[in-house]
Amino acid sequence: MATTDAGMASGRALFYRHGLLVRLSHWVNVLCMTVLLYSGLQIFNAHPALYWGQYGADDDPSFISMEAEQEGDVLKGVTRIGGLSFDTTGILGVSNVDGEAAVRGFPNWLTLPSYQDLASGRRWHFFFAWLFVINGFIYLAYGFVSRHFRRDLLPAAEELKPSHLGHEIVNHARLRFPKGAEARHYNTLQKLAYLAVIFVLLPLMIGTGLTMSPGFNAVAPWLLDLFGGRQSARTLHF
Repeated sequence: MATTDAGMASGRALFYRHGLLVRLSHWVNVLCMTVLLYSGLQIFNAHPALYWGQYGADDDPSFISMEAEQEGDVLKGVTRIGGLSFDTTGILGVSNVDGEAAVRGFPNWLTLPSYQDLASGRRWHFFFAWLFVINGFIYLAYGFVSRHFRRDLLPAAEELKPSHLGHEIVNHARLRFPKGAEARHYNTLQKLAYLAVIFVLLPLMIGTGLTMSPGFNAVAPWLLDLFGGRQSARTLHF
């Protein structure tokens, strides 16, 4: 806990909820996730369609795709989700590149690099993926050693009771924010959200990413069975 002169004069105290290492790891994650998102969309643009199962190619049916269709002299972007089709010209399927309509799943302002280059996108993606994983392991080690997870994120038994969760959901929906000593700690919804991201969603993202690598499949072929095939892993990863 720390206070400032202004804070003492107003009767308010400034609390540091997170340690320096947690703060640094969060900002490294911001950088990594930003680059991973933009470079991932660059990689996706090489084949802007998603499949389920082991195989996925032009002749296999996809359940999500971003396509281009020619209507007379006009190039039209079409996004398909199952049996539904949407005109997404200018954003998905077809977007403007240097003033001309170009076939692209996602527009150039959403990809890294902005021009179509699968090899460069993969290099950006893989470098920051490993940085993201290393940073994550450092954060996990710190979280267990410092008891950050147990002290700040693990809900107590009474917090998991339906009545308590319902009360917090209602307060959250009504924008009733905690005050005083209660505001110094995470509520149950925040704790569950953090735990789900740290121990479910992030391992799922890493696991599905590794499953798409044929080289890693040789080391851990069971990942293909776990996620139902390489194309299923790609869809979950996306």
